[in-house]
Amino acid sequence: MPERLAQMLLDLWTPLMILWITLPPCIYMAPLNQSQVLMSGSRLELNRLSEEQRILSRSKRGWVWNQMFVLEEFSGPEPILVGRLHTDLDPGSKKIKYILSGDGAGTIFQINDITGDIHAIKRLDREEKAEYTLTAQAVDWETNKPLEPPSEFIIKVQDINDNAPEFLNGPYHATVPEMSILGTSVTNVTATDADDPVYGNSAKLVYSILEGQPYFSIEPETAIIKTALPNMDREAKEEYVVVIQAKDMGGHSGGLSGTTTLTVTLTDVNDNPPKFSQSLYHFSVPEDVVLGTAIGRVKANDQDIGENAQSSYDIIDGDGTALFEITSDAQAQDGIIRLRKPLDFETKKSYTLKVEAANIHVDPRFSGRGPFKDTATVKIVVEDADEPPVFSSPTYLLEVHENAALNSVIGQVTARDPDITSSPIRFSIDRHTDLERQFNINADDGKITLATPLDRELSVWHNITIIATEIRNHSQISRVPVAIKVLDVNDNAPEFASEYEAFLCENGKPGQAFFRTYLHIQEGDTIGFKMDEIDGLNKMHKVIQTVSAMDKDEPKNGHYFLYSLLPEMANNPNFTIKKNEDNSLSILAKHNGFNRQKQEVYLLPIIISDSGNPPLSSTSTLTIRVCGCSTDGVVQSCNVEAYVLPIGLSMGALIAILACIILLLVIVVLFVTLRRHKNEPLIIKDDEDVRENIIRYDDEGGGEEDTEAFDIATLQNPDGINGFLPRKDIKPDLQFMPRQGLAPVPNGVDVDEFINVRLHEADNDPTAPPYDSIQIYGYEGRGSVAGSLSSLESTTSDSDQNFDYLSDWGPRFKRLGELYSVGESDKET
Repeated sequence: MPERLAQMLLDLWTPLMILWITLPPCIYMAPLNQSQVLMSGSRLELNRLSEEQRILSRSKRGWVWNQMFVLEEFSGPEPILVGRLHTDLDPGSKKIKYILSGDGAGTIFQINDITGDIHAIKRLDREEKAEYTLTAQAVDWETNKPLEPPSEFIIKVQDINDNAPEFLNGPYHATVPEMSILGTSVTNVTATDADDPVYGNSAKLVYSILEGQPYFSIEPETAIIKTALPNMDREAKEEYVVVIQAKDMGGHSGGLSGTTTLTVTLTDVNDNPPKFSQSLYHFSVPEDVVLGTAIGRVKANDQDIGENAQSSYDIIDGDGTALFEITSDAQAQDGIIRLRKPLDFETKKSYTLKVEAANIHVDPRFSGRGPFKDTATVKIVVEDADEPPVFSSPTYLLEVHENAALNSVIGQVTARDPDITSSPIRFSIDRHTDLERQFNINADDGKITLATPLDRELSVWHNITIIATEIRNHSQISRVPVAIKVLDVNDNAPEFASEYEAFLCENGKPGQAFFRTYLHIQEGDTIGFKMDEIDGLNKMHKVIQTVSAMDKDEPKNGHYFLYSLLPEMANNPNFTIKKNEDNSLSILAKHNGFNRQKQEVYLLPIIISDSGNPPLSSTSTLTIRVCGCSTDGVVQSCNVEAYVLPIGLSMGALIAILACIILLLVIVVLFVTLRRHKNEPLIIKDDEDVRENIIRYDDEGGGEEDTEAFDIATLQNPDGINGFLPRKDIKPDLQFMPRQGLAPVPNGVDVDEFINVRLHEADNDPTAPPYDSIQIYGYEGRGSVAGSLSSLESTTSDSDQNFDYLSDWGPRFKRLGELYSVGESDKET
C-alpha cells in the first residue's frame, strides 16, 4: 500500500511540474504594496520604481514565481519540492539570499537561500490544515539588506482520498408499524467524509444495504430507508438488523467505505382477535361460599401486546346470569367469575354460563379480518355444605302489654335446617342483649315468654337476639334480632306537670294578680318582679295561677283531664277553679281582701282525673302565698321577717347600707384601741418585778420579764468583776477571747465614762445583734450625791416614794423626773 501511494503521488507530481513550466507568462495580475504584481505562469515580477514613474507609467516586473501546491500524505525518502523563488535582480553571482517566514517556515517548509527552492520536510494532512501563508524576501548576501519588499504567497495542500466515510450517530434504532404498505419510510442515516468535498470525488458518498434485504431498501444518495416488503407481521418476526454501507469516490472502485447497523423494530397493531385456550371450563363451588368470592378464571389469549391485547369479558347467556358475574383483570388479562347471590344446593346443583371475550381497542383497518371476539362455555357445579339454620323472617317485631302476666307468651320465632339431613334446632336468648333476664324462650319451639314485669314508662322497647343452633352440629348457629314493644295501659294517675306555687298581693286592686312557676324562696329573700295584667276574665274573680297536668301514660286519643276541688272545699270562700280549653286549669281568687297578718299561706287541694279505662285520679295541693306589694303592683316581700324592709329598696341597696354600717363600726373600734394605747404610761410597774426598766418599742429583746437577758448582779459593784460575761440575749455564733476585766476603780469613778465604755464594747461585739440595745444597769457608781437609784434595796412601797427630788439632781435627771412625775399625776387622776 505505501509503494502504491508513493507511485500515485509521483504520477500526479510530474504533470504538475510540467504545467508549472509551460503556463503562459501572464494569467493573473493584482496590486500589492502599491506595486504591480504579475503572476506569469511560474514567474511573478515586481519592480520598484520612483514615485513619478509609479504615477505616470506601469511598474516593471521584478519578482516572478508560481502559486504553489503540495500533495498531502506524501512520505517519500527525500523532502518534496514545493516550488522555487527567483528575482531578476539575481545575476547568478550568488550575492542574493532568499528568506522565508510565516506558517510552518523552518519546521514544515525549508528554503534553499541560494537557489530559492522550497521543500516540504514533513508529512502534511489537509484535514488538519488546508493551506499555509508565507512571506518571501530577497536580501543582500553580505549586508542582509532587503533588495525588494517582502511579499506573501500561499501554499495549498492538495487533498487525496485518505479518509473513509463514518457514521457518527450509529448504530441506529428505528420502529415501523407492522402490516405497513410497501415503501413506508422507516428512517434515514447520515455519514460524513473528512476529505475535501470540492476537489475530486473523495467526499462524494453513495449508500447501499449490505444486510437486511429483501425487507428494506435505501436511497443511494439521501440514505432514506424504506420497507421493501408489504404486511410484515410482528407476530412472525419483531426485529430486523440492517447493515448499511457508505462509499466515497461516488461508489466507484478504489473508494473507501464505512458501515453501520440499523435495528428496526415492528410495533404492534391490533390485527389479531382474542382466542380462548379451551372451549369448555369446569368449576365447582360450595353452596356456603361468601358473596363476592372468585369461583374461577377464564383467559382468552391475544397475540397482540399492550392495549391491543386488552379484552373485556361478559356473560352473554346461561341459567346463572343472575347469580354470577365476570370481571376483567387488567394485569393478567383474564376474566374472574364471582358469586353475586347465595347458592342453594337443595334448590339447584349446577349452572351453565356462556362467556365472551372481546378486544377493547379495535383497529378499523383490520376489521375485515373478522370479529375481534371469542366465546367459551363455563359449567359450575354447586357442592353441598352444612349450612346454619335459617329463620323464617330476617327480623321479628312483637308487642306485649305492660301489665302482661309473668310467663305469658309474647310471640314465637321459627327456624329450619336447610340441609337435606334437616337437623333439629335449639333456640336460646343472647343474654348480652337481655342483661336483666326479662324474657325466656322455649328451646324447642321458640316461644318467647315474659320473665319479669314490664313498665312502659321505664322502657318502651326491648331488643333481644335469638340464637338458633343445630343439635347435630353446634358450630352451625344463626342469629335473628327481635324487637319487643311494650304497649301502654292506664296505670299512672295524672299529676301537676311541675310543683306550682302561687302568689297574690294583699289588699290588691280588682283585676291585679300574677302567677309564676314554683320557685324555692329562702328565708329573708325578697321578690322584685311586677305582676302580669290578666284581662278578659270575670270581673268578680281574678286568676292568680294557671296550672297544667301530666300523665305518664299515653292514651291513643290523647290526654283529657278533669279537675275538681275536694268535696269539703267545694264552697271555698277564697278560691275557685276553672278548666281551660287547652286542658289546663286556672285558679281564681273570689275577693281582694287578703291580709297576710291574718293568714299568710293558703293550701288548695285539687283532684285531677284522667279519661282512661278505668280512670285514675290523684290529689295535688297548690300553695298560695299572700305577699306585700307596692302601689304599682311590685312584690316586696312574702314573709313576716321582711316587714322592716323599707319600701322601694332593692337588694343591692340593702347590701350597700349594711357594708357602710360595718365599716363605721370598724373605724370606731380602731379609734378606741389607739386611744387606749396612747394613754398607757411609759413606765411599767409590776408588783412582782422590783426592777425599773426603760422600754423602747424598737428593741427586739426578750422583754422586761426576760431575766436571762443580762445579769444585773454583776453590775452592782465593778470591783467584783474578774472577767468577761457574754451577753445572754442572743446565742453567740463566734468564740472569742474574753476581754480583760476592769481594774478596781476608786470611789470617785465617773458613771458616764463607765457607760460609754460598755456601749463601745457592745458596738464592737461581733456576737451582738445589728441594732442598738439600751441596757439597764442597777449600779450608778460610787460617790454619787444621789445615791443608788435601784429599787432592789428599797424597803418602802411605791406609794410611799416621792420623786420630786429628782428635779434637784441636775439636767441629767430632768427627763427621769418628768416621767415619774407624770406617773404620779396619772395615779391621782
